[in-house]
Amino acid sequence: MTIRRRGVGLRGYDPDRAFPGFTLFAPLPTTNKTVYLVDMRGNVVHTWNMPYPAGQSAYLTDRGTLFYNGQIPNASHVGQAPYKGGAALEMDWKGRVLWEVNHPDHNHDGIRLRNGNVLLICQKPLPDDIVPKVRGGRPGSEYDNGKMDGPYLVEMTTDGKIVWEWQSWEHLDLEKDVITAVQDDRDVWTVANGVSEMPDGNLLLSFRDISTVVMINRQTGAIYWKLGAPPLAGQHGPYMLSNGHLLLFDNGPHRLDHSFPFSRVIEIDPASKEIVWKYQEARVSDFFSPRISNAQRLPNGNTFINEGWFGRFFEVTREGDIVWEYVNPYFGAWQRFQINSVQRAYRYTAAEIARAQAAT
Repeated sequence: MTIRRRGVGLRGYDPDRAFPGFTLFAPLPTTNKTVYLVDMRGNVVHTWNMPYPAGQSAYLTDRGTLFYNGQIPNASHVGQAPYKGGAALEMDWKGRVLWEVNHPDHNHDGIRLRNGNVLLICQKPLPDDIVPKVRGGRPGSEYDNGKMDGPYLVEMTTDGKIVWEWQSWEHLDLEKDVITAVQDDRDVWTVANGVSEMPDGNLLLSFRDISTVVMINRQTGAIYWKLGAPPLAGQHGPYMLSNGHLLLFDNGPHRLDHSFPFSRVIEIDPASKEIVWKYQEARVSDFFSPRISNAQRLPNGNTFINEGWFGRFFEVTREGDIVWEYVNPYFGAWQRFQINSVQRAYRYTAAEIARAQAAT
């Protein structure tokens, strides 16, 4: 395979400029049920053996536990999709499951809220009267003779009680929130692919197929901030930095303001909606992940980037110099392919890892 020929594992390390820590990732192949933690030299220092394949990612909570989205078999339409989920759980350092919730419509993302509840991105068929009004995408590419799915959010307690729901089609604009790529299928309107909780308790939600990120008022459900295409194009993983800006991975599979695809990581000032920092290659086509991926701002000002489609993690300085690079060496089956893709990866400090060990 091309990726294997180029080399896997640690590819480069500048200890004087890289931020020291440990990198956590959950490979996407359905044959994989392991979450890995590697040090700066690429050595595996810890693993978690999970009950299910990743659906789609894992991260360490502020309490030091591992939050994991897993794939479980179910008969729903979403359950058959390549980005299916179905389970969210929390595990301690030694591999003990602390709680688990299941939802047949869960896909793409789930997080632990500060109030202790779980928030899941879910998906189900759109109301029949909405489907003909959705604009964009390839005509006739709906599923089951004209059906489309739409994303919705579900908040539940860790014992599985649903306490809040938010339906995307009740708040988006059918005229303005158009599927941005003419070649995209019309099986789903918007494809919600990432959610995060902001410091004020409101939500930041990414919609890939309409290349849009929104802020949602948790009390009213209203969308009070929105950024679309351009500048965005099929983005993933938005979250709010400590300075109040947004950081996200802008995948760029179909840009409305450029003639060919490329990826970049951008920092956006929500007040002006301007890009205040970005990382992209000088020859922009040299950096491209058409799907998945994320980025993380590190305490020293560097940015950790997961070029997820190719399982490549790297760290860049503010000026764009690469000071650490690692390629996921764990390949496995996904549909008909052998891949090493990773939905998200994160860097953690030694203190955060010590807290995870102590939380057992």
